[in-house]
Amino acid sequence: MGLLERFEDSLDRLVNGAFARAFKAEVQPVEIASALQREINDRAAVVDRTRTVIPNVFVVELSDHDYRRLAVFRDALQTELATLVRDYGAEQGYTLLGPVDVTLGQDDELDTGIFRVRSEARAQVQAAGSQEAAQADLRQPRLEVGPMAYPLVRAISRLGRGSDTDIRIEDPGASRNHCEIVLGQPVLLRDLNSTNGTLVNGQRVAQAELVDGTTITIGTTSLVFRTSGPQGAPNGSHLRDG
Repeated sequence: MGLLERFEDSLDRLVNGAFARAFKAEVQPVEIASALQREINDRAAVVDRTRTVIPNVFVVELSDHDYRRLAVFRDALQTELATLVRDYGAEQGYTLLGPVDVTLGQDDELDTGIFRVRSEARAQVQAAGSQEAAQADLRQPRLEVGPMAYPLVRAISRLGRGSDTDIRIEDPGASRNHCEIVLGQPVLLRDLNSTNGTLVNGQRVAQAELVDGTTITIGTTSLVFRTSGPQGAPNGSHLRDG
């Protein structure tokens, strides 16, 4: 049994055969699954001899009619589609940078039976130490990536792809030891001769002063520096020659 057939069988059993009765026209779940496979193959990026990175975050945009029809089974369908992406990636020997997330969305401009897939490879960020490290104390400096916050608990915190960094960034554009943040007055970011460079508020820097709201970009991963201290000034950064 192929991957798509296993997907249909698993989803059908999950909703007690409802798909067999409900989906006789319009967008079929297996069509979405097949489109995700094509998206993965089209977006697969060779990083080196051992790694080909694929997207891990997908948004499937549906017409109003198809979305309302599929929304009844949305959670089950999203879970099964995410499982299919992981299984297909493993089958092909691809690399995922982070957890797989598939979300069904709605686009009123799409006609019934038409859907669109958007995707991105979103790197996973991990703080060294225990899981509690990701629960940042809002009274101390921290880096935010989406809804997650990573406290800067050391005088010097190193960021990069290496396993010995304080904040590990699984991004193909990140060097093993990419940059470091030095707490002090002011707080400084220093690039560690990274291959692709470090951007601060969109500018490549060797060294930069960080203030509340500064955006740091490593590869395709953006991190926002936050602090509740007295330097919580207007967003921005002051660049220094380094």
